[in-house]
This record gives sequence, structure tokens and C-alpha cells, in this order.
Amino acid sequence: MTEQLSEKTLAKLLALGMGLLFCIKVFLASSLDLFSDEVFYWLASTRPAIAYSDLPFMTALLVGLGSLLDSGNTLAVRSLFILLGTSIPLLIYWLALPITNKRQALLSALLALCIPMGGFMGLLAVPDVPLIVFGLLSLGAFERALRTDRFIYWLATGVFVALGLSTHYRFFLYPTAALVFLILFKDEHKQWRNPKFWFAVGVAAIGLFPIIWFNVENQLASANFYLIDRHPWQFQALGLLHVFKQAGIVTPPLYLLLGLVVWQLVRHQRADRNAALLACFALCNGIVYLVLAPWTDADSTSLHWPLSAYFPLLVFAPRTMEELRALIEIKYNSRIARNTLAAVPTIGFIGTLVALTSIGSQAFQLPLQTVIGPGVLSNKMAGWTEFATYSSQLITDEFPGPSPIIVSDNYYTAGQIAFAGVSSNSLTSDEDKAVRDGRITQIKLWQMDESALQQRPDSAVLFVTEDSTLNVIEKTAVMMKMCHQVPNLEYLNSLSLFNGDKRFSFYKASSTFRSTNSKTDRANPCPFPPRAWIDPPLANAQLTGMSHIEGWAYLEDTGIESISLLIEGVEVGVLNYGISRPDVVAAMSVKTDPNSPRLGFSYEFDSTTMPNGSYSLAIRIIDKNGGSSNYGARQITVRN
Repeated sequence: MTEQLSEKTLAKLLALGMGLLFCIKVFLASSLDLFSDEVFYWLASTRPAIAYSDLPFMTALLVGLGSLLDSGNTLAVRSLFILLGTSIPLLIYWLALPITNKRQALLSALLALCIPMGGFMGLLAVPDVPLIVFGLLSLGAFERALRTDRFIYWLATGVFVALGLSTHYRFFLYPTAALVFLILFKDEHKQWRNPKFWFAVGVAAIGLFPIIWFNVENQLASANFYLIDRHPWQFQALGLLHVFKQAGIVTPPLYLLLGLVVWQLVRHQRADRNAALLACFALCNGIVYLVLAPWTDADSTSLHWPLSAYFPLLVFAPRTMEELRALIEIKYNSRIARNTLAAVPTIGFIGTLVALTSIGSQAFQLPLQTVIGPGVLSNKMAGWTEFATYSSQLITDEFPGPSPIIVSDNYYTAGQIAFAGVSSNSLTSDEDKAVRDGRITQIKLWQMDESALQQRPDSAVLFVTEDSTLNVIEKTAVMMKMCHQVPNLEYLNSLSLFNGDKRFSFYKASSTFRSTNSKTDRANPCPFPPRAWIDPPLANAQLTGMSHIEGWAYLEDTGIESISLLIEGVEVGVLNYGISRPDVVAAMSVKTDPNSPRLGFSYEFDSTTMPNGSYSLAIRIIDKNGGSSNYGARQITVRN
């Protein structure tokens, strides 16, 4: 594929690829808001500790050091991660150089840009970045220590392993791979008697202290999450798709190439120490996740966790490509061989650009929505700046006195509020997501959970819910929980971003309860969301002539004043609301709606007033406090 390219040309291509990806990352890092993990690590960086509920200190430290450049700046938060992620191809070159030669080392570095998630590394402030970097540094130092037995390399090995263990639990697979290598490769059994090796082990063991300390202090909360609570530990057939998911993420040609590298390393591991070494590191990181995939966290195991397995394989990938080229030339011709192998890095690098484009598209929500429509793009890293601006203005308008305590329904909204400087009094009532993410213990340690409200009973409260992440049942549970915390919660306003793809509701209370021991002690009325049902028409129904529309709706505590029919967002009529529906009262356990049991509605819609075509149909519910919400949007077709 690249047999005619000189070392100088390869070096230029490497510099060009790294420079291009670096510029893209800097641009996107300054354009994209922080997403939930990043804002949690930022919160951790403002509360220095040697370990947190889900991770040791390293990620928070890097975030904090970057934030020193410019507090509240997303690029600053991600700056050190961009630098570390950009350095990965150079580390591959450094690892490969003494094992192969300069030209093959350059090719290995180039291929590092062609693993999409590898080329993507550094855009986000996540622990995978330092984990990979310390993993490659420890592997390279270990290889040099074995080869030269120089004290400096044994010391470096211990230091890098310690730093890796201070980054993430998953780093345990790196020292495990080293031990497996020393056990299986007989020529290196002498290292068990080498005092320099044991010195490196002692230095590396220092990295265990943060993990041990946190778990001892907090009833093994962190270890229980990673080893038990996070995973179903029941067979899931979807886990069998692990290999296919990885092939899609790495790109199939490159995944196949790396598979051939593994096969060659295993074949030569008895006679080649370096082949055995790299095979151990790659297989320990790869096979563990492959075997555990059907029983563990499907999203992480099948996506980014195995990334550590691929980088060691890049060292011998150029050699495998040369052998493939020779075989293809014999069977076909040199042109087919050249084009076939050129497609491997080309497709991979395109995959890297696609990955960056996919994430970066969030920064251009509205322009892209005009092309692909709403409800398609993720908005986890978009809209938070607008949210912060709106929240600040709302506080100014609604709370002329002391600043309120801001409570959110999820921990990452509370983090965004703090990151934007909207308030230093941000709390969260979140337990579900915080528990799923292994962060509830830390939130309680930081006293950011709702129990902190009880310590300030006379403070005003601004409560925020991210409605676009909640269904009606979840929103009702969130409101019920908050209404047990404050006695006079009332709806203020809503913020809709990106044509409704990201929505927030805001509520205020003048104080909190002094005591929340009673299960019946709650705000009444509580601003619950309305619940409703439209049937008919069903989604994608065809309407002809006079079409009957009916359903039911209720709103506990408050009640519904009126319901309107919307076609393409425009009100076309007021529905007949107040039809007796005792069946709804029984089935939905309606208890406090003042309209009960008259919860039904109906309407006769004359479809002949509309040109034939496809339309969006919905209802607008107006409650007795004047609040409104739209429900039941669906596509219907008028055909007369």
C-alpha cells in the first residue's frame, strides 16, 4: 500500500493528519457544551480529593488544571485531554520504534489516526484519554525495561502504572497483562528474581491507594458499583453482537486487519518476545470484554472499553499489511493489492472524521434541523449556554431578594448550573440516574442531594426539570417528590430549545418544609403534568370527511380548564371536555382532579376544510392555573 512512500513523506502525512484532527478538536471543544460525564468531572475538580465514587482523582485533576486557564470555558476544561489525545500517534511511534523500524513505526502512528474512536480521543474530557496514554507509556517503558534492564525504565513503568491505576478501574488489565506475560513467556521468568522489577511493582502499588481509601471510607460503594451494580450479570443475547459492534466502530477493514495481526502474534509468540508481549496486552484487554459482553453493561463493554486492545496491535500492523500485499499480488496483481490495502487506512480515517462530525453536529442544531428535521440529533452537548442565560434572567425577574437554592431533577443539570456560574447553591433531587451512573454516593458526600434543603428551611427555591428527558410518568414522580420538599411549589415558565427537542420547566417556592417526615405532608396543589390519551385518530390514520376525535385527560390537584385541537401547531377548534369517564378514574387511579369523573373529550373534525396531505395533529391542554402543554403529536393524512 505505502511501499513507495518515503519516511519523510510518511512523517508529513502524520503531521498533516494530526494537525487536521487537532484543529477540528479545538474548534468543536470550544463549540460544544459539556455533557453529563464531563460536567460531573468538573464538579469533582472543584472539590479536590484523591478519589471519588466512580473514579480515582486523575480525570478531575486534569479537568481542574485545564480550567485554571479560563474558568467556565469548555475548551479550557478539555485542553489537557486534547493534548493527550493528540499525542497518542506519537506514543505509538515511540512504542513501535525499537520493536520494528522507523518507517513501520511511522505507519503504525498513521494507523492510530484511522481507528475512529482513537482519532476522536481528546475531544471530550473523559478518563479513556489518560487511561490510553498511561497504558501506552507503561507498555513502552515495560518493553524497554525488559530489554535493557535499566533502572530508569523500571521506575517509569511503576510510575505510569500508578498513574493509570489512579485513573480508572479498567487500567487493572494493563498490569494484569504484564503479569500474564511474565508467567507464560519462559525466557522472562528471570524477572521474578529481579529486584528492579519488584521496585517497579512497589511504585505501581501506590496507585491503588486512592481506590482502596475511598472504598474503605464508603462501605465499598465504588467497587460495588463497578463490579456488581453496574452490570446485570444475566445472559443477554445482544452481548453476542459484541464483535460486530466493534467491527463497525473500528471499521470492518481495519478490524479484520487487526484480527490478522493477533493471529500472527500468537503464531510467533514462542520465538518472539515482543510478539508475546504485545499479544498479552492486546488479548487481555480484548478477550475480557468479549467474554463478559453478554453479562455486563452492554453500552460500555460493546463500545469504547475494548479500545485499549487495539493500539498495541498497531505496532505489527504494517508488517501484516506488507505480507497481505505480497499475497494479493501473487493471486491478483499489484494494482489490486495497492488499492485494497490503501482502502484500510482511508476508510478508517474517514470513520474518524465521521465520528467527529457526528458529535460536532450538536453545535449546529437549528441549521441541521432544517435539513434532517427535529428529533434526530443528540442535544446532550447543546443548549446549556441558552439554558444558563435563561435561568439567570429568570432568577433576576422572580427572586428580587436573596438568590434561591436551585434544585434540578438530574445531577448534570445541577452541574451545568454551577459550571455556568448561575448559582453556587445548586442541588439535585436525582437518584435514579445518579444511582445508574454510580454517583449517588458522591453527590451525597458533596451535600448536593435534596437532604440539603432541610438544612435551609427558609430559603426560596427554583426547581428545574428537563422535560425532554422525562415521560409523563417520570415527570409525575419527579414532581411528587419535590412537592414533599416544598409547601408552595408553583409553575413559572418553560424553555423550549431546538424546536422542542430540549425542554425545561421552571417552578418556584418561597421556602422549604421544616419537616418532611410525613408521607402526606406535601404541596397542594402540586403542579403535576397532565395525563391524556387520544384515540382516535391513531398515528398515520387517514381522515376523510367528518372525523371523530375523542380521548381523555386529567390533571391531579389542579384540573383542566380547556383542550384545543392543533393542526400543524395551529389551533383549529376547542374540544368538548367534560364527558363522564369513570373507567378512566378507576384505571388511572385518579384521586384529586377536581373535574373527576368528567375527564373525557370529543370533537367532530371536518377534514374537508383541509387540502389533502400529511399533517401533524396534537392537542393543547390548558390547566386551571393558565399553564399549557401540548400532547399527542402524531402524523395524520387527509384524503378526500
